[in-house]
Amino acid sequence: MGVDSEQVFGGGEPQRVGSFQFFLDGHRWEWSDAVARLHGYQPGEVTPTTKLLLSHKHPEDHPHVARALDRMINDAEPFSSKHRIIDTAGKVHQVVVVGDRMFDDTGTAIGTTGFYIDITHSHRSDVKESVDEAVAELSESRAVIDQAKGALMLVYGIPAARAFDVLAWRSQHTNTRLRTLAEQIVTGLIEYEPDAGLRTWFDHLLLNAHQQTRRPE
Repeated sequence: MGVDSEQVFGGGEPQRVGSFQFFLDGHRWEWSDAVARLHGYQPGEVTPTTKLLLSHKHPEDHPHVARALDRMINDAEPFSSKHRIIDTAGKVHQVVVVGDRMFDDTGTAIGTTGFYIDITHSHRSDVKESVDEAVAELSESRAVIDQAKGALMLVYGIPAARAFDVLAWRSQHTNTRLRTLAEQIVTGLIEYEPDAGLRTWFDHLLLNAHQQTRRPE
């Protein structure tokens, strides 16, 4: 299991990023504690299913999310979407969901792994974090981190604070230094081919950049 967002950002802070996994075998879902709470449940309170997942989608967003999930489940396609969900208390959350294919040791697709970003309150000054303060101790790394952050902002349409949240969460989740992860993402950007779908291509880069950092010196 990965590191949950409350471990990354500390107790008392809104849980803005959480992970999920979907296994083709049995159509089984796994949610991190943060994703469960985002939907209004306590960790372990429910067993997530596709039906439950769709029941929380905003009615106006339900059709396109259902189509994307259908392609993910039946065709093992990557999943990426910005939409609204409604939690058990009736509160609407604006989220970005990113998923990439998950493979076994033989290279066979076995499901999808990814994460949710809650961007509901990104516009409110009372909860907006100062990203500059968050990276002050990494001044020598500021440029490459800001470049990676800018890429996330462009591709997913999220503000700077949320983009930094995702980078920090991926750093913790994969046990990879933030600067190293950012460098790998920025390096990977030059390999983009215009004929490829930018969103799907970047989803894969973000979720797999840490693996490129494991190469021998």
